[in-house]
Amino acid sequence: MPQRDEGDLPKREVELDITNVAHGGVFVARHEGRVVFVPDTMPGERVRAQIGDTSHERFWRGEVVEVLEASPERQPHVWSAASIERPPAERAGGAEFGHIRLEHQRELKRRVIEDALQRTAKFSTDQIAAAGPDGGPVVVEPVAGETPDGTGWRTRVRLQVDDRGRIGPYSSRSHTVVPVDDLPLATDLVQDATPFGQQFPGAESVDVVATGLGTSHVLVNDAPARSGNRSGNRSGNRSGNRSGNRSGNRAAPPRRSPVPIRERVGDREFRLDARGFWQVHRGAAHTLTEAVQSAVDEALFDPRAANLDLYGGVGLLAAALGDRFGSTLRITSVESSETATDDAAENLADWVGASAITDRVERYVTRLAADASAAERARLRAATVVLDPPRSGAGREVVDAIASVTPAQIVYVACDPVALARDLAFFAGHGYALQGMRAFDLFPNTHHVEAVATLTR
Repeated sequence: MPQRDEGDLPKREVELDITNVAHGGVFVARHEGRVVFVPDTMPGERVRAQIGDTSHERFWRGEVVEVLEASPERQPHVWSAASIERPPAERAGGAEFGHIRLEHQRELKRRVIEDALQRTAKFSTDQIAAAGPDGGPVVVEPVAGETPDGTGWRTRVRLQVDDRGRIGPYSSRSHTVVPVDDLPLATDLVQDATPFGQQFPGAESVDVVATGLGTSHVLVNDAPARSGNRSGNRSGNRSGNRSGNRSGNRAAPPRRSPVPIRERVGDREFRLDARGFWQVHRGAAHTLTEAVQSAVDEALFDPRAANLDLYGGVGLLAAALGDRFGSTLRITSVESSETATDDAAENLADWVGASAITDRVERYVTRLAADASAAERARLRAATVVLDPPRSGAGREVVDAIASVTPAQIVYVACDPVALARDLAFFAGHGYALQGMRAFDLFPNTHHVEAVATLTR
């Protein structure tokens, strides 16, 4: 049965009391004994909402049309294109916390992390209270140099193209393009480079990328061409589709030539593709470099062990370990994107013992667990494993394979607290305990939050 668009469903208006925050940038109310998820509000508010999606047995979805009783933490939205003054279908997506004062955004993100640790990882109250740095609670830390309202941080923006060639973000939970004339979450360089008002007929999307070295790029991505090739594209990278096209007569993704750019973190430069994965916040690469360096327990670290950097991208976190532990570091960086792996090989050239391998992480670690010799297993037992998976997390297959080679410690960088909590539970089943976690507000005015967790046997 074809799935109906939420915009096609009949809507009725109800008054709701918002009681909690949920993962995914939505908030929780109840109506007629059923949970209702509602964006554009916050706990403590009473709103008038349209119930637009009743297709789920366990919950409904609503859209705020009026705030009847506002929280003292509400502020004018930082992006007028996303404010509740616009009809729900015309609200730009990508700034779903922009109506909440910045400090309270972090408090809500902290609650989401703690809820994930309780519900998904099954942590006790005492464990949650001691999960953060130095045995205290987790706090969501700001990034150095943040603006007072949490704007001006995005160095990369993908804008969709509608059937009239206009560019803009999708509205929330839809494929409706909302044309905009500003991008307040973006850096000045991105905003200056964005071709507002121009049309791109036939294109699928437009990427605007600005580097920390002061260059900017506007990349027009053609719509996929129809193809009868039944084999399709079965791989991807962390910034795009990981499943690819697997059947005939579907749109084949166009081949896009790499656009080399350079980024700097501290005194070190990194080569990468402008369309490839790189941390989107202007201060995120530096923040995560320092966080991963401090997350490693030096007493457990052996630079000559078979250390691993999984989902390694262009080698940012492998280089972080190299800069902390010196020229004798041995580390293998594994990434599915061949372009990123080529860049990683250059970026890690300062360490003779560093290598970059193109492979899907689940295949690599499963093969490693099955085929490692006794000598290799000894080096793996002394190893530190750093992993920075996509939003879906590492998953059971990868966790099981990593745990089976019993590395000394694991540093897990996560951009989704629920996926992280699930994987923490998987690791716990293999005897790995959380030693500490830090959380960072790398995505102000959105619901996203980054975390760095250390696990040991």
